[in-house]
Amino acid sequence: MNALYVSLAAVGGLLLLLGMLGGLLKERTPVSEPLIALLAGVLIGPAALGLLDLADLGYQTLILEEAALITLGVALVGVALRLPVGYSSSNWRLLFVLLGIVMPLMWIAGGFLVYLILGVPFWVAVMIGAIVTPTDPVVASSIVAGGVAERNLPARLRHAISSESGFNDGLALPFVVLPVLVLTEPPGEVLGHWLTHTILLEIVGGAALASLMGYLAGKTLRWAERKETMERTSLLTISLALSLSVLGVTELLHLNGVLAAFVAGIVFNFAGSSDAKESQEEIQEAISRFFDLPIFVLLGMALPWQGWLDLGWRGPLLVVAVLLLRRLPAVLALRPLLGPLRGRAKDVLFLGWFGPIGAAALYYAAFSFRETGIEEAWVVSSQVICASVLVHGVTATPLTKLYGRLPAD
Repeated sequence: MNALYVSLAAVGGLLLLLGMLGGLLKERTPVSEPLIALLAGVLIGPAALGLLDLADLGYQTLILEEAALITLGVALVGVALRLPVGYSSSNWRLLFVLLGIVMPLMWIAGGFLVYLILGVPFWVAVMIGAIVTPTDPVVASSIVAGGVAERNLPARLRHAISSESGFNDGLALPFVVLPVLVLTEPPGEVLGHWLTHTILLEIVGGAALASLMGYLAGKTLRWAERKETMERTSLLTISLALSLSVLGVTELLHLNGVLAAFVAGIVFNFAGSSDAKESQEEIQEAISRFFDLPIFVLLGMALPWQGWLDLGWRGPLLVVAVLLLRRLPAVLALRPLLGPLRGRAKDVLFLGWFGPIGAAALYYAAFSFRETGIEEAWVVSSQVICASVLVHGVTATPLTKLYGRLPAD
């Protein structure tokens, strides 16, 4: 019971502090809210003050996996609501390049760097490369949302980063599941299971069901507004209820709840009332405060410090290599295909650098460790996640302001 109260006090106090000072911190310091949450977790965890050990609450890996899943489900609906209606269809070429070309290249680059630097078995390297492939909507929201971003970054760039992070979190599942199956299943069953269960059932089936749920929720919202059966304050409740219900239904049916949440949010945004657009920024801010940040507190309490030490110099080298080479070279090489961004060098550089690794990678790392029992999946991935939260968090505000000062291309 004491562990519960400590966790409530820590998370509640952090949210209270950031609620009062979040704007000041973002405007005047290069410190992001996810980074503050991560440091708070380290401080109250067994590595520092020892106020709370996540293991006291249950099986640590399962807690992180489930908490990350809920965080992603809620955050992705918020991201979808922040996008303009019809953004995905009108920018399909850009999204195809980012998801269909850049994302596989990020997987290949990450796996190759892990294999080259750490010398782990090939399929273990492929698995870790897949874990750190998706960009994170939680950290990305701290970069593209808020006053600093709105004053300095054009909408085309903010929406590109948000939409990519929304889609690729769920689409990373096949990349992660393939090496997990190779490492755990008989060779003759891997390909069939991957194609039928992972691709067709979890990805396609989950997206189809989520589309239906989002459409019905949106049409119901329009009906409720016409009949005046709802209050304006109900919009936040509806968006949260949609994310949780989609996540619950799809996970019960063993579908891809991460992708389903984002798809449901997009369809809900399209089918729902246009009057809802006025409150979407407030919805996103509320979601960020109360649902996104606690996962980084949990991560800070569960960091495998001894495992990091055992990696030696190879760990920091891999972190630097992944942050510099996993994404930026692919985006730069594909600049001519980036649609509305291709003619703007600073847009391409900003997009290439800000592919943060966070809650999505945490979810896949916990999932992979639980499925395979391979400790490197958790140790290596957690180090890369923390490095990304630190580096992308510290550089977000300065580079955003620098972007705003640079002349237009």
